[in-house]
Amino acid sequence: MRRPPTVEAEDAEELAVVRPALLPRYTAELPGARASVLTRLWRALVHEPLPWIGERVPGLHGLTLRLADGRTLHGPHADPYATSAYVTGVRLDRERYDDPARLMTALGVAHGPEFAAELADSVASLALSRAGADHPKEWPERDWEWEQRVVDGHPFHPNCRARPGFSVADQLAYGPEHRPVVGLGTVPVPAGECLVTGEWPEELRDGGRVLLPVHPWQAAHVLGRPAIPWRPAHPLMSLRTLALPGAVHVKTALSARLTSSVRDISVYSVRAAAPLSALAEELAARTDGLLHITRTLGAATAHSPQLAALLRESPEVYAAPDEHVLPVAALATTALPGSPGWLAAFARLALTVGLRLLDLGVALEAHGQNLLAVLAADGTPRRLVYRDLADIRISPARLARHGITPPALTGRLITDDETDLRRKLFGSLVAGALAGTAGSGPALAEALRAVLPDLPHTADLAPLRESPLPAKALTLMRLSPAHTGDLWTDLPHPHSVPPPV
Repeated sequence: MRRPPTVEAEDAEELAVVRPALLPRYTAELPGARASVLTRLWRALVHEPLPWIGERVPGLHGLTLRLADGRTLHGPHADPYATSAYVTGVRLDRERYDDPARLMTALGVAHGPEFAAELADSVASLALSRAGADHPKEWPERDWEWEQRVVDGHPFHPNCRARPGFSVADQLAYGPEHRPVVGLGTVPVPAGECLVTGEWPEELRDGGRVLLPVHPWQAAHVLGRPAIPWRPAHPLMSLRTLALPGAVHVKTALSARLTSSVRDISVYSVRAAAPLSALAEELAARTDGLLHITRTLGAATAHSPQLAALLRESPEVYAAPDEHVLPVAALATTALPGSPGWLAAFARLALTVGLRLLDLGVALEAHGQNLLAVLAADGTPRRLVYRDLADIRISPARLARHGITPPALTGRLITDDETDLRRKLFGSLVAGALAGTAGSGPALAEALRAVLPDLPHTADLAPLRESPLPAKALTLMRLSPAHTGDLWTDLPHPHSVPPPV
């Protein structure tokens, strides 16, 4: 019986038509892409509370996982903070698997086939991203050029590059790593049918109509109607947010599943944009100039998450002419993290700011995409910029203790639960941005040892010293489609992660 074509083969066929010159590089990148996704999946199997995995037994030559059905899965010792692709194969009983999608299918767990399809898409898309990456070694001048250097996507999610619904042509046309210029359009909506907050520019109004910026993929695949050509723009790491000429970023509704979630812009986010921006400005003023938070200039929605947009300041406005501003995820494309002294200085800056805001009452989702570093010309970290307030957590009780009036908001952003607040910050900043920059548990541990004595002595510092670190259980979340919201796991503290053998 003939086996059905794989995603890798289907993408190769399309690539041969739309960009044949990339086909040899794409083929050459596939083994490394499989290893990268398999490494992320193995991390999840070892460290997440998956109900069908029982005992985890360390041995001299690796780690054995005993499954609930009696089978065993064997692979290398897993550093939960490693970003290198060190897993090239694992054994399920006696059979070796080097393809993460095939492994997930063979495990035969609930919702595994759907996740396996996403893993296959992640591998093929990652290979395509790497095949098209050809960035100059010198440091970029514009913020969007930095974003184009982040080729591999999320450093720890097995779906690091999954873009279901995107053809090869779509990825080449819209993926930032392929360096396209995207022609944004607008869709006119009667003003009476729109919710508009903040300052909506005149160029996006037409008499009694509001012109909503729309991504071309959204117009073609979701809205099903043409958009009026508007502006050329450069896609950023999130793909749905793009840099316009000048100093404005536009966040579009792009109803596609990217990594974990279907991305759109809720009516709640549009309503919350102005009060969140005002709160952010007040909080940034209390950080002694160490943090800037990009302002939301305006937001609008046609009362539909599929047709909405936010306009934000570019982080570039907070950098002097002799400075660079870049997403933390892009730091790994430089030689800077290789210096323990530099890594400690950056960790000190990031943790000082994060703990200070947490004590004031706001937990940032400070992962490598939302958090940006402002660097001096010699690479010294000077300040931070934070963008996208859509998923922070706000504690009214903590704000009130510091004399800050809580914003008039309800819903998912609001909580006084200390566990929720610490998970949000530590899971994104320490187990996310700092771990991804350090590249391994031992390197992260060394940086933490150097800076922990200098950090603000708030009530949130003690859990950071020796306790396990929270991290989103990303694979468990993908295998739990009925669950809404985040699921969490505890990672061993970096201090307890042994150096690689």
